[in-house]
Amino acid sequence: MTLLIVIAALVFLMFVAYRGYSVILFAPIAALGAVLLTEPNLVAPMFTGLFMDKMVGFVKSYFPVFLLGAVFGKVIELSGFSKSIVSSVIKIVGAKRAMLSIVLVCALLTYGGVSLFVVVFAVYPFAAELFRQGDIPKRLIPGTIALGAFTFTMDSLPGTPQIQNVIPTTFFNTNIYAAPILGIIGSLFILIMGMMYLEWRRRSAHTSGEGYGTNHHNEPVAFDATEKLTNPLIAVLPLIVVALANRSLTEWLPSFYGKTVSFIPAVIGSPAPVIQEVSKIAAIWAVEGALLLGILTVIVFAHKRIFASFAEGSKAAVSGALLASMNTASEYGFGAVIAALPGFLVVADTLKAVPNVLVNEAVTVTALAGITGSASGGLGIALAAMSDYFIQGAQAAGISMEVLHRVASMASGGMDTLPHNGAVITLLAVTGLTHKVAYKDIFAITCIKTMAVFLVIATYFLTGWV
Repeated sequence: MTLLIVIAALVFLMFVAYRGYSVILFAPIAALGAVLLTEPNLVAPMFTGLFMDKMVGFVKSYFPVFLLGAVFGKVIELSGFSKSIVSSVIKIVGAKRAMLSIVLVCALLTYGGVSLFVVVFAVYPFAAELFRQGDIPKRLIPGTIALGAFTFTMDSLPGTPQIQNVIPTTFFNTNIYAAPILGIIGSLFILIMGMMYLEWRRRSAHTSGEGYGTNHHNEPVAFDATEKLTNPLIAVLPLIVVALANRSLTEWLPSFYGKTVSFIPAVIGSPAPVIQEVSKIAAIWAVEGALLLGILTVIVFAHKRIFASFAEGSKAAVSGALLASMNTASEYGFGAVIAALPGFLVVADTLKAVPNVLVNEAVTVTALAGITGSASGGLGIALAAMSDYFIQGAQAAGISMEVLHRVASMASGGMDTLPHNGAVITLLAVTGLTHKVAYKDIFAITCIKTMAVFLVIATYFLTGWV
């Protein structure tokens, strides 16, 4: 019965998200409904002590990233830099390869360490203009960005600094370059199959006479053909600054501050010192610092254009950041409550029965990521509960810890992107589209990503490559 309650809560939230209802409203309803049916006396304590605690904790940690990412994307748009980059890309690869261009830009940014949420804000103006000029349906933008930002550069390519590739290092004593051959094979499979799917969708739309469309929401300002464009080398500079600054700050901040930083918040009275563990926050500081430098770079080269419409533009950016962060935070609270219910333990125990340690790990991680609607959340929960079990099984079978790392990391980015996933909701909100219109393509990319995990497992057993 407890298992059915967990499944019912998940299905309900997926349904309302797909129908376009606010997850901010329905995530707590779904979570607390499950608590009501399981432990009625814990509804209020769970809401305040767990749901709100996790939700507020997420906002505290990540809202500045959402905000700066939205502002960065907006100033890139207002400055005209996006127009210059898009125009240059069209000249180089052609309008018909707009989707490949967007995938590669997203991949470059995420592999450079830029948060995938930031990538959504920053790349959307580029994607909208490329698709508009190529007369490609706007509904294909979310699937295209998802392929570039939510898949192979998030957790498959060796060396990616995204959190989904970092979490396994603490459980398996590996590093982010674990199983490089398997990671590259999986990445190529995802990129090739994903592009084949998207190109098939584009050709089908073209055959039926469907173009970019009209009366869309959240549309960036259209290009003026007579407008003088910025030099593309200057236009791309802010993106390079963000990527390089993020990597540099990630390495420099821990060495500058040490393991912890503490300070007394007031001089009156005897307040307790505030202690900050740098290792837990350095990556976020690095992203925030990199985005600030990126914004300043744009302002230096295009301050006249930006300030002419910055007041209204910044309001739109702040509104978008608030909506995106609260959607994701509400999902985070939902996942925390569901993971605390007895039915969730039934799921975890049932998954242990899956034969073969690598298949078991892949199914467990991707299932928990799907239930929680979070790749990092599902991965963290799965490894915290079952990493010892996976390690014992791998040692008995002579399987390298690097393979465990790569399979776990890739599996976290499999079925995590179900309709209630925070990144999916953010992507659709930023692009001004709905689940009904655009989720089909995101789900197709999700299925390709999930197949890649089992391809990697099969490759390992057939060849022994790591």
